[in-house]
Amino acid sequence: MDFIRFFFSKQFLKHLAAAFGVGLVLLFALHFGLSKITAHNQYVIVPDLEGFSISDIQVLEDQVDFRFAVLDSTKFNPQYPPLSVIEHVPSAGAEVKKDRKIYLTLNPSGYRKLRVPDVVQVTRRNAETKLTAVGFELGEITYRNNIGKNMVLEMRYKGQKIEAGRLLPKTSKIDLVLGNGKR
Repeated sequence: MDFIRFFFSKQFLKHLAAAFGVGLVLLFALHFGLSKITAHNQYVIVPDLEGFSISDIQVLEDQVDFRFAVLDSTKFNPQYPPLSVIEHVPSAGAEVKKDRKIYLTLNPSGYRKLRVPDVVQVTRRNAETKLTAVGFELGEITYRNNIGKNMVLEMRYKGQKIEAGRLLPKTSKIDLVLGNGKR
């Protein structure tokens, strides 16, 4: 019975009201303090940075409210000059907070050189798969009299016959000479 009376005593109700008041004050202080500290609802629009050179980005960094971080890139886009931005995260038009880091993917300064796989004496289908898997592009297909129909007889690069193992820039076009199935 004393236990129930304690919950209705003036001392308990005063302490309960004080705790509620302190909790309310802390809640408001936390809400408004965090809004101020985290810059709540204060956004900056990310501009379209594609095509900007790395030197332009360094100049721009002093003028805008975000930071830039360059990511290593294995992608190559021939439409953009070397060491220019080919994509960025967050993308153009996104709303970000002040001092946010924008991750840039740059176009490499040149193609990486790759070894040409051995596709002589294999079918056209297998040769295409091997060449494109490595990073080369398929160029012109020509046919020559040979009993092996659609079998690769030789590879060419810029009109010159090439052998397997030669180093060529990535995305080079390799022409194939195939057999037409006639003697």
